[in-house]
Parts: sequence; structure tokens; C-alpha cells
Amino acid sequence: MADSKELTERQETAPEARAGTAPTQVVLVPAVDVLEDPDGLTVVADMPGVSADRLDLRVEKDQLVIEGDLAVDVPAEMEPLYAEVRGSHYRRAFSLSQELDTDAIGAEMKDGVLRVRIPKKEAHRPRKIQVQVG
Repeated sequence: MADSKELTERQETAPEARAGTAPTQVVLVPAVDVLEDPDGLTVVADMPGVSADRLDLRVEKDQLVIEGDLAVDVPAEMEPLYAEVRGSHYRRAFSLSQELDTDAIGAEMKDGVLRVRIPKKEAHRPRKIQVQVG
């Protein structure tokens, strides 16, 4: 029972307990890489622990919004006595320029890494011009 007493003491001295407030959900900012090629942009976001069904990827006006929930599953037969690791929420937003085709955005999630492909509009892509010999 010493372990149980120790956990209780830790709970009582946690910052939330001292302040008399309940802990709030943590909002995490995922680390991202933004890569550009002649045809568009690729956004790579690290979101470990987020599955595709807990991911919300959307365009709002001129912004790409990435949100996802990380939930810590507790087995049904167990009840947490003390938990510092709680579900967290990822959120990141990016302004999109007018040269990007927001109707053609594609995305995939694999092993906690989200890849978002945003193509450029055809008028903004480089094109080769044939030179006629005359």
C-alpha cells in the first residue's frame, strides 16, 4: 500500500491540485516540414499517436487547418488511480496563397506522419515553351 499512498501524495502536490483547478486538455503544435517543388507543396506533420479516424484536415477560407486527437486508451478492466498522460489535441494552421489549388488537396497518414499534398494551380506551374526553328 506504500505505492498507493505515494501516488496520493503526488496527486495532492501536483500543480493542478495546489491551484485547486482541474487540468485542461493539452494542445500540441505538431512539428512540420513544408517542401516545395515546381508543381506544389507537401506538408509533412509529425502527429504520433493520432489515427486517421481522429484526424481533422480542412480548408477554412485561406487556411489549411490540421487537428488531431491523441487518446490514451485504458483497458476496460483497469481504472487509472493517477494519470499525468492524458489525451492531447494537436492543432496547426497555415495560410494558403492564391496560387495553390485547394480543391485538389490530398493527404495520407502512416505511422503517425501526415503528408498533405497541395498542388499549384495550372496557371502558376512552370511550363516549357516550344521554340520553332524557322
